[in-house]
Amino acid sequence: MSIPADLKYTESHEWVRTEADGTLTVGITDHAQAALGDIVFLEVQTLNKSANAGDPVAVIESVKAASDIYAPVSGEVIEQNGEVIDEPELVNSEPYDSWLFKIKPAAGASHDRLMDADAYAKLIGS
Repeated sequence: MSIPADLKYTESHEWVRTEADGTLTVGITDHAQAALGDIVFLEVQTLNKSANAGDPVAVIESVKAASDIYAPVSGEVIEQNGEVIDEPELVNSEPYDSWLFKIKPAAGASHDRLMDADAYAKLIGS
């Protein structure tokens, strides 16, 4: 199971990459995609709307289940990955390249609850 050290992680299995402009790119972890199985659908629900940390902002569906994807911090969802929306199975083959959405953190939004790779590995028992 791959857990890149340069990313941050949430308890709900999203990975988060901080970009040079301060925005956050968000996807689901290798662990999450494996648990879901074959992914068949993705919808980003709150594009260009504000969300609080922990709010559901997207839905991902597999042949086994549907799962909410949550905002890792408070902010505005500013972009969705059209390629992954058109080809959601990319999340299964390349979970850390197949980002789902980008969020612009609100002023003062805290990154404190995000885990490093070691803490995430402990969470999933890896």
